[in-house]
Amino acid sequence: MKVLVTGGTGYVGSHTAVNLIEAGHDVVLWDNLSNSRAAVVERIGALVGTPPTFVQGDVRDAAGLDRLLEKQAFEAVIHFAGLKAVGESAQKPLLYYENNVQGTITLLRALEKAGVRTFVFSSSATVYGDPACVPIREDFPRAATNAYGRSKIMIEDMLSDLVAADPRWRIARLRYFNPIGAHESGLLGEDPQDVPNNLVPYICRVAVGREAVLRVFGADYETPDGTGVRDYIHVRDLALGHVAALRYLQAHPGMLTVNLGTGHGYSVLEVVKAFGQACGRPIPYEIVARRPGDVAQCYADVSAARRLLGWQAVHDLDAMCGDAWRWQERNPQGYET
Repeated sequence: MKVLVTGGTGYVGSHTAVNLIEAGHDVVLWDNLSNSRAAVVERIGALVGTPPTFVQGDVRDAAGLDRLLEKQAFEAVIHFAGLKAVGESAQKPLLYYENNVQGTITLLRALEKAGVRTFVFSSSATVYGDPACVPIREDFPRAATNAYGRSKIMIEDMLSDLVAADPRWRIARLRYFNPIGAHESGLLGEDPQDVPNNLVPYICRVAVGREAVLRVFGADYETPDGTGVRDYIHVRDLALGHVAALRYLQAHPGMLTVNLGTGHGYSVLEVVKAFGQACGRPIPYEIVARRPGDVAQCYADVSAARRLLGWQAVHDLDAMCGDAWRWQERNPQGYET
């Protein structure tokens, strides 16, 4: 298939592009480079033999999308483009609704006009809010605790309404948990432009000396060691989940909604310890106040993904931290190295 990947030079998008190309798909990357680097395209090319086509653009740009879709005939879209920091979304909610919700509306209108109706959406476990219990199943209530999560719920509801209005659509809503790790080659990894909002890229910067100490947001949650528990999934496993979802949609019209995680939760301090073992030295950290919008624990029931997609995560925490450290050690300044 010819696949358009929005946000394709980003962290998850770039790893998914590699797996798509390895699976035989023709890939075009679309990204505004607001939180990624154009150098990613050449890195992907080094892994798969030839760089994919890259078009710099924004999903809020209707005219730009129309021009792209007039020039190239796509069969499917995987939609990663959007903002994703929980803390930032609490401070700048309108920015998140504009980028995530309005951007998706603009993209869907352009796709409908072009007759492209196979769509894989990058959703998030934040749609579950603070769950009453874990592991979290897809039929759990949705109640996000922050603007980022609410933007994902709005998009999920739009997609549900779209399928109900036009059964020609084939849509996957992939609610994934906490991607970490990097490509085992060390060529691709996570490279946030500002101070990281997510745990592992922050740890990486502390490990290479770009930040002095890791701030751990809260140690008074009702968890075994008091720190937040999350379902961390290797980005390569997550990428393969998108390829599996695309394969599923080829045979099944309508809506697919699945969690992509490992089904196991790790605390912040467990990740800090595992990363210290990966890099050979302890990670200095300090406990600070809880961050608005965070929940105590969140990990997935992944049985639906296994049953419907024939997919499951295979990397453990040590492998995730080892690959993340290899990336950061070889690229201490990220893609600017």
